[in-house]
Amino acid sequence: MSKICQITGKKAMVGNNVSHSKRRTKRKFNVNLFTKKFYWVEQGVWISLTISAAGLRTINKLGLNAAMEQAAEKGYLTGNDIKFLAL
Repeated sequence: MSKICQITGKKAMVGNNVSHSKRRTKRKFNVNLFTKKFYWVEQGVWISLTISAAGLRTINKLGLNAAMEQAAEKGYLTGNDIKFLAL
């Protein structure tokens, strides 16, 4: 599983560690990702998404269905990415 948010499309950035002597070495700025289960009311199923904290706030603001439609339009989420959970 790649380290990309399925709602916002955020992924790791590359930058520099800068020491006190100003020596620069490469480092990664990773995204705050976690796996969360949601109940998708329109489809009547549980789904599992890999989302960032910003993606969770987006879902809280817009709703799950609207956030997923927006992510699909931008190309961050495809039908193969969604894991349906049988409970």
